[in-house]
Amino acid sequence: MNIRGRNKVTPEFNMSSMTDIVFLLLIFFMLASTLVTTNAIDILLPKASGKTENKKSIAVSIKKDLTYFIDQNQVKINQLEAELIKILQEDKSPTIVLRAEKSVPVENVVKVMDIANRNKFKVILAVKPN
Repeated sequence: MNIRGRNKVTPEFNMSSMTDIVFLLLIFFMLASTLVTTNAIDILLPKASGKTENKKSIAVSIKKDLTYFIDQNQVKINQLEAELIKILQEDKSPTIVLRAEKSVPVENVVKVMDIANRNKFKVILAVKPN
């Protein structure tokens, strides 16, 4: 006599619902990441090994047409020093992140570094990692 129960439990696990959830999460994060905008000016940085540490600092950007920006505000070169002093006067260790495009002449980068040196500002040269 063969006595077995009619309700047999199968030890298999159905993965279709798990893959649906993962797929929906993937779509959500792909859509959410396109909505994030960076708060920076788009310039081509030179490449170098190493990383730039960014604490609370001010970004000075120089584009290839020799326009100067403090964060996102365009500034003329003759007003750059006064603006930097006004912005960084209350910081204990004022730091400038210098972002210059590859094609900017070195003398323009040195002008900003000279302004920082005269006012005892720390300068970090931003580069694109390899």
